Amino acid sequence: MRPLAIIGPTGTGKSQLALEVAEALRGEIAAEIVNADAMQLYRGMDIGTAKLPVDQRRGIPHHQLDVLDVSETATVARYQQAAVADIEAIRARAAVPIVVGGSMLYLQSLLDNWSFPATDPAVRARWEQRLAEIGVGSLHAELARRDPVAAATINPTDGRRTVRALEVIELTGQPFAASAPRIGEPRWGASIIGLDCETTVLDERLARRTEQMFAAGLVEEVRTLLDRGLRDGVTASRALGYAQVIAALDAGGAAGLLQEAQEQTFIGTRRYVRRQRSWFRRDHRVHWIDPAATNAVEDALRVWRHVS
Repeated sequence: MRPLAIIGPTGTGKSQLALEVAEALRGEIAAEIVNADAMQLYRGMDIGTAKLPVDQRRGIPHHQLDVLDVSETATVARYQQAAVADIEAIRARAAVPIVVGGSMLYLQSLLDNWSFPATDPAVRARWEQRLAEIGVGSLHAELARRDPVAAATINPTDGRRTVRALEVIELTGQPFAASAPRIGEPRWGASIIGLDCETTVLDERLARRTEQMFAAGLVEEVRTLLDRGLRDGVTASRALGYAQVIAALDAGGAAGLLQEAQEQTFIGTRRYVRRQRSWFRRDHRVHWIDPAATNAVEDALRVWRHVS
């Protein structure tokens, strides 16, 4: 049972397509969905990650959702180990694993044979101290001088991944990307579908999506999660939308500040989409689909059924 991976930028409809593909397969073969969105790993981070509620999952089993508390740190290595186990178990049940998400490193760790570089606590501590001294923006700029390619794939506000990249560069003496796997035959012979649409169309979708998240109660969700340790979470507290709302609440939570948080969330998401596109478009294995221009379900199944 070779997996079908549905990847692409945020807001392109990947989760919906995964459900429709799984339903189209019913009567022929079972399918189960494996999440590859890093922030959907967290319990309680629902509105801001556009996580499908249980009652909208159409009875289709979902894996790698709600597996971490917001105070825990998500890592690619942990995800890789857990998601590989899920996929192997799904295949053993003679069902099709459908991998869905847009977290770039998480997807590559899953679809490629990625052995992660070792870590050195002393080197890591030195870079974390540097982060504390000069801030994430300056440290990211330092990474950009040492390894522009790595800096281009890491969010300038992501201190943890910036530290990790600098640690690997120091330990290996090579660019951060040198430790990444080479793109070859995907694990399990997986088929990879990429969803994308015109930039102007996607920008409009992202604006509506962000507005709907705030209208649906994202601010209250953040308040609830702060009581559960969100501020202490190295990964969760920096998620798009959550970080902006935390900053607004810390500044007093006035309506104007929350409106600015919404605008900054949209801007940050749009910037993240550009990075996702740049990353995914380098992968020659991806079969690209514009869901507005084609029958995406038929196209996805056609690619999955074809064995080259």
